[in-house]
Amino acid sequence: MRRHSRIEEEKRTVEQMIRLYCRHREGNEELCGSCRQLLEYAHARLSRCPFGEKKKTCRKCPVHCYKPDMKRRIGEVMKYAGPRMLLHHPVSALKHMWREQFV
Repeated sequence: MRRHSRIEEEKRTVEQMIRLYCRHREGNEELCGSCRQLLEYAHARLSRCPFGEKKKTCRKCPVHCYKPDMKRRIGEVMKYAGPRMLLHHPVSALKHMWREQFV
């Protein structure tokens, strides 16, 4: 099994959260334009993360690299999708929770 980089894991987790939000909250099977834009923005921010493999979760990061409107949007997605991740994507959710507490 191939081990993914820390940034790639974060990208996958944020995509799962945005897809979950868009599907359940907005009723879309495919990402709507607004959610696709948010996903592309999040992936771009993660690709440029100065911490690389030593990255903490974004909430614990000392550098806030999201623009205020995007920060508000991703916060809304995480508030909705975060608690539901344990049911829909338990491995990603548990890894993320572990990193929040111990990394």
